[in-house]
Amino acid sequence: MAITAAMVKELRELTGAGMMDCKKALTATEGDMDKAVEFLREKGLATAQKKAGRIAAEGLCKVLVTEDLKKAVVVEVNAETDFVAKNEVFQGYVAEVAAQAMDTTADSLEAFMAEPWKADTSKTVQEALAGKIAVIGENMNIRRFKQVVEENGFVADYTHMGGKIGVLVDVETDVVNDAVKEMAKNIAMQVAAIKPVYTNRAEVDQDYIEKEKEILTVQAKNEKPDANDKIINGMVMGRINKELKEICLMDQVYVKAEDGKQSVQAYVDSVAKENGAKITIKGFVRFETGEGIEKKEENFAEEVAKQMGN
Repeated sequence: MAITAAMVKELRELTGAGMMDCKKALTATEGDMDKAVEFLREKGLATAQKKAGRIAAEGLCKVLVTEDLKKAVVVEVNAETDFVAKNEVFQGYVAEVAAQAMDTTADSLEAFMAEPWKADTSKTVQEALAGKIAVIGENMNIRRFKQVVEENGFVADYTHMGGKIGVLVDVETDVVNDAVKEMAKNIAMQVAAIKPVYTNRAEVDQDYIEKEKEILTVQAKNEKPDANDKIINGMVMGRINKELKEICLMDQVYVKAEDGKQSVQAYVDSVAKENGAKITIKGFVRFETGEGIEKKEENFAEEVAKQMGN
């Protein structure tokens, strides 16, 4: 039976499911509307779509590392409330998403969502998510994932506040012992706490530096209109260096430094020297639950009144 646009539209209005999901359901049920509704409900898609407009800014970041420490992944899965984020069913689901992400070859979230779900290959990752939304009763999103692989060293991990923040640190080294692992864990904690933007200055876009110079030069000339170019340049470079020390991990002051001055790079170098190792912090990944998502603020009294009105 040919599936028409009118049929797809009708099913969409009945269920609130997406256009492609409706077409798929109608094709699978040979155009039987009732069976198509049932099909979508079984997949959890009808319920999921109705909840899709709700803002999901809570949730968990989950980190997984292989036994040999050569590969790791961090994922962020969002829910609407912190209550659900603490739910064992939700936490178990996030662990399954992390396991999926550890083995995926997908190069985008879109491709990841379309691949077969490891726990039930008859479903896609997207369909499994929709089913879980139906069970838990809140909108949920798999927001992002990132793998880190390091053959010439290891990947360190750190999870803060039970999954509020997840961090991976890529460590290239020829010595992997307890002291080096402890150093890497400390660096991961630094990333969680101080939130660097770059690993080192080499990663900073030169166009960004030049733009900052332009802005800071005007600023410095406004502050000291009679100063010569040498003084202005000194002011500008001093301010840029201060900014880079804040945003570049290896330039930051190490949070556990006893003198309050030792940089992260100096700390890594000291551990390398003590252990006869060559150590390079190649990069890091830092996920914080809900960062960048605009949370919906609602007055509790108004919400109660709204519910009573319904």
